[in-house]
Amino acid sequence: MPMNTHIRKLVYTALFAALTAVGAFLRIPMVYSSVTLQYLFTAMAGLLLGRRWGALSQAVYVLLGLVGLPIFTMGGGFGYVFQPTFGFLLGLIPAAWVVGAVAGESLDPKRMALASLAGLAALYAVGMPYMALILNAYMGKGMTFSALLWAGMLPYLPGDAVKIIVAAGVCPVLRRRLRLAGGSDKRGE
Repeated sequence: MPMNTHIRKLVYTALFAALTAVGAFLRIPMVYSSVTLQYLFTAMAGLLLGRRWGALSQAVYVLLGLVGLPIFTMGGGFGYVFQPTFGFLLGLIPAAWVVGAVAGESLDPKRMALASLAGLAALYAVGMPYMALILNAYMGKGMTFSALLWAGMLPYLPGDAVKIIVAAGVCPVLRRRLRLAGGSDKRGE
């Protein structure tokens, strides 16, 4: 990868880490979590940067929050690992990877939507068990499977669908623009 392409990827990676942080504060509070725009930026990172750089952008976001920057919905710091929603933050990393892997080089909005849906499944596959572990084992809440689904997933699905539609609608145009600006047809995977 040429040097300026590598620098461009690092800048985009930092940009999506910052956008995900901003997305944490654009929220609608719910019982155990909030509806935020974090997943919109995670999906866009995977779609625009590819699996490796997209996942790296989310890893940077999570690491910055863990070292103490107050960029998570309820602050930051290592103690955040004991929050029921921390698994969803961890899940952003594989979610971006899955989105980038499934989307590949496609500019098809349908494939991008499918890739974003697959990434969302990865997010919930990490976030829900973590939430169950913290709420039931650590906090002793004794929540049933049904109660956990209502606490951590079902109310959020309509908002997630909107985020997927927006990402799949905007990213083909953005990817074309980035290719023109970068002079390359490849995302540097």
